[in-house]
Amino acid sequence: MAATIEIKNLKFTYPGIDGHPPPNSTPLIEDFTLSLKSGERCLLVGSNGAGKTTILKILGGKHMVEQSMVRVLGRSAFHDTALTSSGDLCYLGGEWKRDVAFAGFEVSIQMDVSAEKMIFGVQGVDPERRAELIKVLDIDLSWRLHKVSDGQRRRVQVCMGLLKPFKVLLLDEITVDLDVLARADLLKFLQKECEERGATIIYATHIFDGLENWPSHIVYVARGKLQLALPMEKVKETYNLSLLRTVESWLRKERDEDRRKRKERKAMGLPEFEQRVVGSNVVGAPAGSAARPLNNGWAGGTLHSTIKGEGNFVFSSNRVLRN
Repeated sequence: MAATIEIKNLKFTYPGIDGHPPPNSTPLIEDFTLSLKSGERCLLVGSNGAGKTTILKILGGKHMVEQSMVRVLGRSAFHDTALTSSGDLCYLGGEWKRDVAFAGFEVSIQMDVSAEKMIFGVQGVDPERRAELIKVLDIDLSWRLHKVSDGQRRRVQVCMGLLKPFKVLLLDEITVDLDVLARADLLKFLQKECEERGATIIYATHIFDGLENWPSHIVYVARGKLQLALPMEKVKETYNLSLLRTVESWLRKERDEDRRKRKERKAMGLPEFEQRVVGSNVVGAPAGSAARPLNNGWAGGTLHSTIKGEGNFVFSSNRVLRN
């Protein structure tokens, strides 16, 4: 079976302000390789700052990398804009929560608009799927979104994001606002999507209750590097602990190692924390552009990747401008 997500030796760094790589810049993501097939549910774990969100954004087409490094459904998420516009690839994350403000009505989601108007404003939706999601997330269509809680508003947003069937779903801490029942029912729905439709899901979270039997695979990232990627059955056999205790043991070991290194650096008269320079060129730049600065930055809700080309043109994600 062909992989739906294929990452090969991924290397990524954010650019400096001028687009040039600062001296001795350190990649944020380095030597990351992962393959997932249809129907697999991957739990992505790691400490804060490990690189989980960046990896998901790269997969979601929000950062530009060399096309051969990341393939989703056999295509490049950044270069093939039809992949995301078709709904085959769906990314729901923190920025998505803040930036989803409109549903065809030019009304901010924080303003006085009903849940029904938001949800039914998404066109081309299967009515049965919409009804199922409304039930799964226990949404009251009469909710006025400027009055409800963050958790209730989040339910509406998650519902809108999942209305159209996806082939690959990337989730970055999207259940943090949900209560226990809403979260459990949502995870059950997502598992059914994988088992019945063959969808592939990567879910990054720090909340492990109710997840013991949910993932088919677990991926652990530390300092931007893949530490392990194993089927869940293998994890249980190897560590013989609950999911929470297993991940906790990995993170404690990582933290203890970091503390030991800081102590050694302090004893040598060096700063406790190594300076991590943020910024570099895109790896695998187009032919003839190696000497030119590349900007693979991203701003919330905006694709901002540009490449300086011949004749002082700037190639943007959605237009070509003369510089």
